[in-house]
Amino acid sequence: MSRTSARTGVAMAIASMLCVQLGLAASVGLIDTIGPEGTAWLRLSWAGLLLLALLRPRPSMFDRRSFAATVALGVATGGVTLLFMASIARLPLGTASALEFLGPLGVAVVRSAGLARVWALLAGVGVVLLTEPWAGTADLLGVAFALGAAVCWAAYIVLTQRVGDEVSGIVGLSVSMPVAAIVATVVAGPEVFGRLTPEIVIVGLGLAILLPVVPFSLELLALRRLNAGAFGTLMALEPAFALLIGLLVLHQVPSALGVVGVCFVVAAGVGAERSGARSAHGTAAAGAKESAVRAMVGSPPQLSR
Repeated sequence: MSRTSARTGVAMAIASMLCVQLGLAASVGLIDTIGPEGTAWLRLSWAGLLLLALLRPRPSMFDRRSFAATVALGVATGGVTLLFMASIARLPLGTASALEFLGPLGVAVVRSAGLARVWALLAGVGVVLLTEPWAGTADLLGVAFALGAAVCWAAYIVLTQRVGDEVSGIVGLSVSMPVAAIVATVVAGPEVFGRLTPEIVIVGLGLAILLPVVPFSLELLALRRLNAGAFGTLMALEPAFALLIGLLVLHQVPSALGVVGVCFVVAAGVGAERSGARSAHGTAAAGAKESAVRAMVGSPPQLSR
């Protein structure tokens, strides 16, 4: 059962990463129009509204501890989205990605032990080879933004697992995403309002479904089945997916080091799948919590397919 659960979690994580990369690729035109921070704000705002309307959270679905964790998750979500978008405006994408990956890599190293820690370190080496951060000229402010995104991403992984364990279904996202939207509105919203058009608003709605609604929902469900260390290791596959999409869609041929890096992160991902199932205690606790909530308030509505 644990192996099946781990495989399901890995499949969800991989589907999430593919959605993220497709969402970023589809956002290029919008970034040119309203900037990276404005694009992040529009996606998060639409995502918050959609999840509020679809999931309709009620106070009875949360206790004080789970609500606080959900709000903190929203702050981390807004932070990682805004900071990463700001970093790629100042750094080469490979450099920014390598620096941001220090967040999930740190979670993987801290939360893993033995062979699992080896997989995390192998993934880190693979990402460095894949992204070749030394190939670009570093902007110190961009580096600071990317490192801030790394910290927020680490917090996002830990908090997503906690919220997934304590809140039924994906209802936690109906609070965390509006909080992320509020954070983005405070930071970037006022500069974007004057540049919005009906066409831009509609495009933002479509992009919000692709990123972040679908991938963040999948990540929350994946972290119910995988431990945080394995999930952090699997995140190394995201730069590899970016390279493959670049090759197939944009005809960007990777370097020899990039190919070696892909091999490393794929090997690490396979290792994480084999050793990344959560303990029976962790998954049972999450299931018991969800059953109790459903008994009290009924099953919350789920996202339609």
